[in-house]
Amino acid sequence: MVGLFVTPAMPIPLPVLPSLPPLVPALPALVTLLALLLYLATVMLVGRARFRHGIKPPASDGPEPFLRALRVQQNTLEQLVFFLPSLWLAALLSSESWASLLGFIWVGARVAYAAGYLQAPEKRGPGFGIGFLASMVLWVMALVGVLGALGT
Repeated sequence: MVGLFVTPAMPIPLPVLPSLPPLVPALPALVTLLALLLYLATVMLVGRARFRHGIKPPASDGPEPFLRALRVQQNTLEQLVFFLPSLWLAALLSSESWASLLGFIWVGARVAYAAGYLQAPEKRGPGFGIGFLASMVLWVMALVGVLGALGT
């Protein structure tokens, strides 16, 4: 019984494992984190607008500056639903570097969209258009990648 609790005099060497590639591509992961940070910023803008204009939750109506902040946040969330899966599928099945570049462009375009819309609704167009185009290219890349993986 005593032998079961005795430790060996020398430590047991652990095997050295070969270096493995990362399980998650770093650039699309960084784009994802930036996109989520952008969304968090839009949520905070709505909170600030609520405070400034005395809009108590769950109310979603108020002066135009509040409504613009709310629309920026809602539209960003709506776009994220399409953008994130397209980004990851394009990165994993088509081209990680091109997908990441388009992802960075999307984030920048969404910043431009938010800044423009918060100033005046008619200034939201360029940011929206560039972001939408980047999302569509990512979606096409994802589709081509999926079809290629299926062998068609």
